[in-house]
Amino acid sequence: MASFVSTGGLARASARRPWLVVGAWIALVIASVGIVSTGLSGVLTNEQKLTNNPESQRAIDVLATSGIPGREQLPVTEVFIVRSETMTVDDPRFKQFADTLLADARALDDHVASATSYFETSAPTLVSADKRTMLLPVTLRDGPGQAEAHFKPVHALIEARQGNPDFEVLTFGLASVNLQFKTTSEADLQTGESIGISVALVILVLVFGAVVAALVPLVLGIMSIVVALAAATLFGQIWPLQFFVTNIIFMIGLAVGIDYALFIVERFREERRHGLATLDAIELAGNTASRAVLFSGLTVVIALAGMLIVPNNIFRAIAGGAIMVVIATLLTSLTLLPAVLALLGDRVNKLGVPFFSKRGQVDESRGFWAGAARVVMGHPWVSVIGATALLVALTIPYFSINLGLAGAEQLPENTEVHRANEILARDFSQGLAQPTDIVVTAADVTAAPVQAAVSKLNATLKADPRFSTSNGQSAEATLLAGPRRDVGVLSVAIQGDPAGDASLDAVRDLRSTIIPQAFAGSGADVLVSGLSAGNVDFFAQVDRYTPIVFAFVLTLSFILLMMVFRSIVVPLKAILMNLLSVGAAYGLLVLVFQEGFLIDLFGFQRSPVIEAWLPLFLFTILFGLSMDYHVFLLSRIRERFDQTRDNAGSVAFGLRSTANIITGAALIMVAVFGGFALGDMVMFQQMGFGLGVAVLLDATIVRTILVPSAMELLGERNWYLPQWLHWLPDLRVEGGPARARQLLPAAGDD
Repeated sequence: MASFVSTGGLARASARRPWLVVGAWIALVIASVGIVSTGLSGVLTNEQKLTNNPESQRAIDVLATSGIPGREQLPVTEVFIVRSETMTVDDPRFKQFADTLLADARALDDHVASATSYFETSAPTLVSADKRTMLLPVTLRDGPGQAEAHFKPVHALIEARQGNPDFEVLTFGLASVNLQFKTTSEADLQTGESIGISVALVILVLVFGAVVAALVPLVLGIMSIVVALAAATLFGQIWPLQFFVTNIIFMIGLAVGIDYALFIVERFREERRHGLATLDAIELAGNTASRAVLFSGLTVVIALAGMLIVPNNIFRAIAGGAIMVVIATLLTSLTLLPAVLALLGDRVNKLGVPFFSKRGQVDESRGFWAGAARVVMGHPWVSVIGATALLVALTIPYFSINLGLAGAEQLPENTEVHRANEILARDFSQGLAQPTDIVVTAADVTAAPVQAAVSKLNATLKADPRFSTSNGQSAEATLLAGPRRDVGVLSVAIQGDPAGDASLDAVRDLRSTIIPQAFAGSGADVLVSGLSAGNVDFFAQVDRYTPIVFAFVLTLSFILLMMVFRSIVVPLKAILMNLLSVGAAYGLLVLVFQEGFLIDLFGFQRSPVIEAWLPLFLFTILFGLSMDYHVFLLSRIRERFDQTRDNAGSVAFGLRSTANIITGAALIMVAVFGGFALGDMVMFQQMGFGLGVAVLLDATIVRTILVPSAMELLGERNWYLPQWLHWLPDLRVEGGPARARQLLPAAGDD
């Protein structure tokens, strides 16, 4: 009997006490539901933090201790937009309406730090050229962390005035944009859930040919998600998580949760068809499929852990949420699933589906996949060159990728924020709602040299159209000094979307050229902060850490796979093939979203940029998930090779014996990711499409053509491990007990 610490021993132990294991998991899920329902919303945040102390963060830290009123936190400004089609700001009724709105905003003293309007300042930047639109800047209290809480009562003032026949009233700013992103992402999550679960259930029924067998992976996947959400809630008490961590947990949880259970259930059913007793079949499935699941899961965790290296709460939330749900899935697969199979036994085949029910022994030497194996392995050079050329060709568009960040213009057109953004872009500048701060530190910022530098800076900014509004107005930036006069701040509005290329280039020019020239010889140090500056620092951070993450993931994955398969050739091929599928996914992303190829067919929104965080995210997620199929396929090949020492026969056997189940698993992942791609947010469309197409490529071209043809060419060299590495631990997936049945001889494999 296998040791308890082995996956087979753990499976048998769980199967011998099924009600105890099932009861414990049900109690855990109930407790998790309670934790999630009471605490999850309180630990989610919209705030983005770069924890490597970039220039934008240093500027915020300087202002926090400067003593300048309202600068203890990064200010969150909402710009109220008042527009009339029938009157201008010169009409007394327009002024009365705006003054009442301003007074009501100031009355919300607990939520509003300051508010003003064109009628108080006469600033030309606050009124449109046709004088039919006016802005009221409103600064919320307590910075980005509390922006949503303060925004809701402020937004109620806008809602109360919407529907007025004489005035259109909107708001735009960090709080309103973030809240709209959150609301839209929650709607996309519901869309992804409903589509993904529905399609996955249909595929499971077709793969298993039985409704009961199909429901088991689905239920276990949902249970894993609930437990992972509870873990995220508890973790969030210490480290607040980005709001879309829930999207990640649902998406990855459905994909791997269903897939892992799918492989184990099918191996159990296969061994029952081969005549093993229920407990023996569970144990053998535990020593083979469950071991494959364990090491696949570990590979996924290693890949995801690469994102934890990046000092950014977005990447760490994505990685943390995905790691939590993968670990929860591993626990349910290794303990709960064997207990459920013990209780069900052959009843797992109940409610069979006509034409899809699997009765009796499957003839693995016939059918589509057996024929495909013969063709591919009969022409290995053609197969390798053709498949590689196709994936390389699909990768080529990647080299024209334009990375950026989603702005308000990519939100659904029927949203208030999208409409407000259009008005600001046309008549003003989005930078008025999200200004850029220039922080000056000196012994005395009111001294003549510093003031002369500020005047020189203002002259340069006035001459640069990037720092004026759409109506050509440019307000002079006034240096606001702190009480100790050692710190001052100037706020400037940059034309265009704060996440757009023009705004980012303007910040780069400020830092590299404009400010150094203006402040040369003044004795002052100058830092640039604000949303656009933070985006510039984010891009620089991604560029810096991407090669580090790649090296970390590839190195650790190679070491783990080398110990699992006792070969240096197999993991090297697996890594190269996964990089090909990831590269092809990158290229297709650019081709569809950036270039618009077949975008109407897919129903996606065209975007001039690919989300800057997406390539690194896709690499870590896809590298982990695509390894699943390699591990499952190669484990069957290695298992057969150890028993027959026939490389060609083992490859053919592994391909055709896993083909149906791997294809079903891949289709489930594509369905889950595709469900999220059908949402309204471009970032989720890009993410879902990228994940789905990469999995599809990996499970078809890579697994069906590249893997078997390459293994045919290399022969027994596939299993080469240098003598000096034989001391490494033997973690091979297929290292379970011998089957209780006699396998077909190798000659029968062809």
